[in-house]
Amino acid sequence: MIRLAVLASGGGSNMQTIVDAHKSGVLKGLAEVVLVISNNANAFVLERAKKENIKSVYIERKNFKDEECFNKDIFSRLQGAKTDMVCLAGYLRRIGRDILREYKDRILNIHPALLPKFGGEGMYGRYVHEAVVKAGEKKSGATVHFANEEYDSGEIILQKEVAISEKDTPEDVARRVLEIERQIYPQAIKKVIEENLRG
Repeated sequence: MIRLAVLASGGGSNMQTIVDAHKSGVLKGLAEVVLVISNNANAFVLERAKKENIKSVYIERKNFKDEECFNKDIFSRLQGAKTDMVCLAGYLRRIGRDILREYKDRILNIHPALLPKFGGEGMYGRYVHEAVVKAGEKKSGATVHFANEEYDSGEIILQKEVAISEKDTPEDVARRVLEIERQIYPQAIKKVIEENLRG
């Protein structure tokens, strides 16, 4: 069983999707979430983890003298949980170099747009959907990709599109994209695990 750690800063709906996929979906018998880490004390993802009896921890950046020490603490917790793969689910901080090095090609991120469009620093959540609507795009979607040192630039694992009409608001797009995210994140995790097993 592949041991997954989820890093999230918000509600944790994608974390819940991964947990559900372990219980009865595409990840059944293949992968399970063993650790949830959040940098936000009020993140609902921590409540979700508690409800699912998953070990969770809140790590506040301001409690560390610098970014390096902050990321070293996260790294040590990943190691302590014997993490095989890291899943970013609305995690709003840059990943430390040690983590990127140790988990190369084993850190997945989900982005609410069709990368390489509408990616990069500052492009997350509603900012992405507002930009998509403002640009008059006819489609959007979600992308699961490998995380690296540059925001949203890692190799794409899986993408799925949704249509956008002229009447759609950013909220409409967000709702539709979230449904797609819930479909493709477990599928992407499964794909990476199976390719690693074959490799």
